Amino acid sequence: MPTFVTDDGVTLAYTDTGGPNPAIVLIAGFCAPATTWVFQQDALVDAGYRVIAWDRRGHGESASPEHGATMDRHGRDLHDLLDALALENVALIGGSMGASTAWSYVETYGTDRLRAVASIDQTPKMVSDADWPYGFHGLTEATVDGFFDGGIPDTGRGRPTRKSVMPMAKLALRLRGMPRMASPATAPMRALLDDHARRDWRTAVAGADVPVLMLAARDSQFWPAEHAAAAVADNPLGRSVVIEDCGHAANLDRPDAVNAALLDFMGRP
Repeated sequence: MPTFVTDDGVTLAYTDTGGPNPAIVLIAGFCAPATTWVFQQDALVDAGYRVIAWDRRGHGESASPEHGATMDRHGRDLHDLLDALALENVALIGGSMGASTAWSYVETYGTDRLRAVASIDQTPKMVSDADWPYGFHGLTEATVDGFFDGGIPDTGRGRPTRKSVMPMAKLALRLRGMPRMASPATAPMRALLDDHARRDWRTAVAGADVPVLMLAARDSQFWPAEHAAAAVADNPLGRSVVIEDCGHAANLDRPDAVNAALLDFMGRP
């Protein structure tokens, strides 16, 4: 995989296919490598897009430093990627924590270099309260300290694990092997997950002045699908879509439905 170096000296990897333009940057979720986007990459390249899939620090083929385990730093890394590849007029598509990385970028740098942002099953606020009942199941201000110390807990909700066996088998077949998932147990990854849990991107979503797609999984194991519509309720450029019979890993559980929603949102170049 080609690489670039961030402004704090960390080497990060990415893939770059299709093109030459317009460009899409795919950002995978917690522990997931860029290769888990392969079904979206195939569809988007076939549609005529240039597709960059990026391994965040600590993920995939990228370096795993002890420092920089915050959403702010991951947003800055995304900025460094856009600089390294001289990308403008970019669409960001993030799954899970990858979507939060996109909102971290927007919060810090704005949307001048963007043409659209799509979030795939990521609530913009993880902590639930009286005003926002769409956070991670069981995560409140009273429980947030140490909530993710043991990794991501089983909520007992949503799509049963057994239904993910076939999608993972199809992914392994397409990749000719299982994707390399990062360990959630390292100190930087635990710190990253804790920082992610405490963030609130609702203002960034509501204020985005480029088209926004909030795509939710009906049977997400982590939060209610209603987060998508609530997040864009005050943004005239926002739309929400719910994928039925689908768990949190929507791009793997229902890749064709996700691809159709993304292409309907962005159109074809």
